[in-house]
Amino acid sequence: MKPKPAVLEISSQAEKPPEKWGSGLEFLFSCISLSVGLGNIWRFPYIAFQNGGGTFVIPYLIALLVIGRPVYYLEIALGQFSGRGVVKAFDMAPILKGVAAGQVLATAASITYYSSIMALTLRFLLASFGAELPWSRCWESWGSDCHDVGSNLTSVGKMSPAQLYFEREVLHEVPNIHNGLGMPNWQLVACLAVAWLIIGGVLIRGIKSSGKVAYFLGVFPYVVLIILLIRALTLPGAMDGIVYFFKPQWRELFNPLVWYAAVTQVFFSLAICFGTLITYASYNNFNRNVYNDIVIITTMDSCSSIIAGCITFGILGNLARETGVSDIGSVVKGGAGLAFISYPEAIAKFEFVPQASAAPWAWAPASCASSGINSDLVRRPFGSWPLAWPFLASA
Repeated sequence: MKPKPAVLEISSQAEKPPEKWGSGLEFLFSCISLSVGLGNIWRFPYIAFQNGGGTFVIPYLIALLVIGRPVYYLEIALGQFSGRGVVKAFDMAPILKGVAAGQVLATAASITYYSSIMALTLRFLLASFGAELPWSRCWESWGSDCHDVGSNLTSVGKMSPAQLYFEREVLHEVPNIHNGLGMPNWQLVACLAVAWLIIGGVLIRGIKSSGKVAYFLGVFPYVVLIILLIRALTLPGAMDGIVYFFKPQWRELFNPLVWYAAVTQVFFSLAICFGTLITYASYNNFNRNVYNDIVIITTMDSCSSIIAGCITFGILGNLARETGVSDIGSVVKGGAGLAFISYPEAIAKFEFVPQASAAPWAWAPASCASSGINSDLVRRPFGSWPLAWPFLASA
């Protein structure tokens, strides 16, 4: 039998040219806005607070240089060489397809809580436009638990208005759930919906729109960080908190949990191993030299974390002096809500109109959005927009 002649099938649809960044600066600022976000302003301070302040900074900087920067370079190189999203980039090693799938799931998980935190910052932003900042004074409903700065009464064992406002008026925390979880708070639900609308609006045109937004998202956080840092440094007792932040407890350096927390923080802070960097680099020109970009990005990321830590611990030092607490590590309850206590406390110290203090909370949603938006902004192998789930786009 004669072999069948080979037939060359030509697709009726012309293949679209691959998308590219408008300029090298768009790639640089997009990576900065991705890395400098929640991992720095929200997660780093409370992780450092939980692990002894200065004790945590040393292993964090070591992990950044030994693990963070090389892995960052590896992901950028992989994406730029393959020119594909995270799932298809691993076609060169099919056995690693599971790694790509895991990165998609990690991005899907992270974008859900990023959006929730963005909703909290929007809630604070709206509250900032009132006639007075609601966390600048004690409410009658809080009883004797609140420490009023202008009061001559003893403040030992009391909590700041910012902490009580966050726990009782924003989160509506209850001592127990014997009476059930209750209904969702409509204000937070509305803010969460707005957060998703913001993310969708920026992503609607892919990198054509998000690349331009990155100029704002990459610069504005630093403007507000510097403003908050200056204000925090001028508060009484701030230097005590900053000394606590940088002074290590040498015995804790032998605690493996501190090193584990430092390595985990590096992954969150730089957004490595989430697949987003691979996709970002896939929009680069093949011959682009990204080494200088990576040095700039990782350096700015670590500096942002240190600045955010100075702001938080400076405010904690001020709270310790006002409440009469000698141990800065016990002045407030640690945990994920630490940033929502320290930053409002700094904003309340400004001697301006409340509308002026809304600027830092405008930065907070922008920073959260940069993390969430950039986690979403990736190629979409699961279907065309808007049928595909946004958070699955990271593949």
